[in-house]
Order: sequence, then C-alpha cells, then structure tokens
Amino acid sequence: MIITGRSISGGKGSGRLLVSPEPISFLSGVDPETGMVVEKGHPLEGTSVAGTVLAFPYGKGSTVGSYVIYALSRNGHAPAAIVNTEAESIIATGAIIGNIPMIDRPDVSLDRLKTGTRVSVDGDCGTMEYEGSPG
Repeated sequence: MIITGRSISGGKGSGRLLVSPEPISFLSGVDPETGMVVEKGHPLEGTSVAGTVLAFPYGKGSTVGSYVIYALSRNGHAPAAIVNTEAESIIATGAIIGNIPMIDRPDVSLDRLKTGTRVSVDGDCGTMEYEGSPG
C-alpha cells in the first residue's frame, strides 16, 4: 500500500516502523550517542530509534533538538526516515541537516500504523510504502 504525504526532506529510507502516539522532544528526550529514547514516561522510553522509520505526531521542545537529530545522524543512530502528522521547524531542520528522509501529512492516521511493519519512505515523492494494509 502506498501512503501519500508531503515531502519535507529528500532521500529514501527503509526499516521497521516505530510509532509513537505522543510528540517527541529530541533535546533531553533522545540520547544522541545511543539513539535511545530517554524521556521519562514517554511511550517509547528505553527504545532505540536507530534505523527505524520513526512516526510521531510532531516534535516538541527546544530548537536545539534539530542539532540532536543531526548528531544522531553523525553518530550512526538516526532513524532511517521520519514521518510526522504535522512537521514543525525543529524536526524538519534536523531531518534536512541530518540527511534523513521525511514526510508529513500522511493520508492515513498514524494510529492506524503498526509498529514493526516494514516500510519504505521516499522523501522526494512524499510517499511511504507500507507492507500490508493499515489497521
């Protein structure tokens, strides 16, 4: 199934989908050295974002979060791609400077996507190929 969205950062990335029902703060919320979500009480706390296609509603927190995303990329612990319900400047800037494909406004609600499903994101075309059918 092809899910259509809006292109934010170009390139292609594939991996297992990791879906968060809550926004993510990269500053103090994700360790740039390991890729682990460290925000206390976050649904993904203790989970690595490295190599995943990370889907979450939007980013929150300081603009320094853009540099954390860039550091994740430089350290080899970045997501393979990012999908947001609505991109905002912190996450979009981080994806662009970190060369991480990113789309937003998917035509399927994130809560219908299943963590662990293999997906491919094409940030140039603004699409995500989803194996199977969303719930």
